Amino acid sequence: MGQCSVCVCPIRPLPSCFGPPSFPAASWSRRYLNNTGLMWESAPDFGAMLVFAEHRYYGESIPYGKHVRKHMGYLMAEQAMADYAELITEIKDEYDANGSAVIGFGGSYGGMLAAWMRLKYPHVLDGSIAASAPIWNFLGESPPFDTGAFAKGVTYDASELAGSAPACIYNVRSTWDVLRVYGRDDEGRAFLADSLGLCPDAKPRNSDDVAVLREWLAAAWDMMAMGNFPYPSSYITNGHGELPAFPVRVACSYLDSESFTDGDLLEAMSQAVGVYYNHTGDVLCFDPLGGTDPDSDHDASFWDFQWCAEMLMPFSKDGERDMFWEEPFDLQAAIAACNQSWGITPRPLWATTEWGGRRIASGSNIVFSNGLLDPWHGGGVLEDISDSMPAVIIPEGAHHLDLMFSHPDDPLSVIEVRKFQREAIRDWIRVPFPQGPNWNQIQDRQVPTATATEAVETHESVRQGGCAGRVFQQWWQFVRQWLGTILGYTTPVTTIAVEVEAKVQGGK
Repeated sequence: MGQCSVCVCPIRPLPSCFGPPSFPAASWSRRYLNNTGLMWESAPDFGAMLVFAEHRYYGESIPYGKHVRKHMGYLMAEQAMADYAELITEIKDEYDANGSAVIGFGGSYGGMLAAWMRLKYPHVLDGSIAASAPIWNFLGESPPFDTGAFAKGVTYDASELAGSAPACIYNVRSTWDVLRVYGRDDEGRAFLADSLGLCPDAKPRNSDDVAVLREWLAAAWDMMAMGNFPYPSSYITNGHGELPAFPVRVACSYLDSESFTDGDLLEAMSQAVGVYYNHTGDVLCFDPLGGTDPDSDHDASFWDFQWCAEMLMPFSKDGERDMFWEEPFDLQAAIAACNQSWGITPRPLWATTEWGGRRIASGSNIVFSNGLLDPWHGGGVLEDISDSMPAVIIPEGAHHLDLMFSHPDDPLSVIEVRKFQREAIRDWIRVPFPQGPNWNQIQDRQVPTATATEAVETHESVRQGGCAGRVFQQWWQFVRQWLGTILGYTTPVTTIAVEVEAKVQGGK
């Protein structure tokens, strides 16, 4: 296959890339096929084969038919990665590509799988691009994970600093008090239903219903923050309609007032969450229990099983450093809920035990990327682990923006990050790698390899600006201060931030 790599992308959870073939690891087939532009646009340069492998139990890969819920024990990340490892091996044998490198791509849970698979199967996967991968979003990390990081991240998107209306955070936070006050009696709950535009059958009947309503309102902000892309996108909606460019800013535009009455505030909140819940434009009234779309509902249900079985991620809110309400993480309540829903007892520390937590410096060939508009970045890798496992930051990026197709409205930072990632892949596959009995075949094909000097030069070019451009120091200084405030530490990061020069001299 020449100097090519195989890119493998598991569909729903993990995209990836083979030596020059490529393998993404993910699970929603069409959704990922249409949103992995980094792979599609890079494959021709590497002569790569693209392979999209669907994650077991997602998309169309659901075993046991209607009895699937009786066999959920086979839905585990370890088993999914073993599927990918076997698939990669079989494909390389079938195409006589044992001398080709394999690069994995993944975003979100797929990014976690891409990173973990490189750590667990380094003989199968030669490198990984792990985008928006919250691999440290677990209990047992040292230093401990900030359970409030996600809520703080959503709040940042709604801040003036991130481009949203100045009064947005205050008004979102004020909504919860209005719900609490009016949710005490039937008359107040009727007022809530009318002001928020709820369907007749969806009116809250008691305090528990009001709590559900509150969670439903907050969930819209979570989803819009993840999909806070600089252009219209149907990614977060599973292809069922588009969210506008920077949906959080659009939602906040309805809450840009310092003199709302209670009724006005609720109506404005209804319009704000409607940016997400009414993204198709044909919703006449809202039902907090109605779901968003069948695909999202199925994925959320099965992800809940994985959360309970192997990846218990703690989340909390405090109502002070975020725009929500006080809600500390309750481990015992989480365990009880998992027992009730799935009949299983979570192992709170298993993810850290299984995947190593922050102690993964023995690994190599992984690029971790995170966008500061993505609320998941708080559980991601925001500092360089080693020279071969750098962390790159996209200040204007939402959930794995770097994996998407190039777009005219892409910020310069994501353009530079993609260059960085491609150079890293080029660096990985230029290093000679004997692979058993087929090494002679590889030599016969005269696959170009880099000398030690060339490899060092390539690496230094990537690390010091060959692809990153000049770092905008004042901006990065602010970013580090903000990250330190949110996450409680200051660390070196391979940052991709580009300075835009204003041509003002001489009338230019």
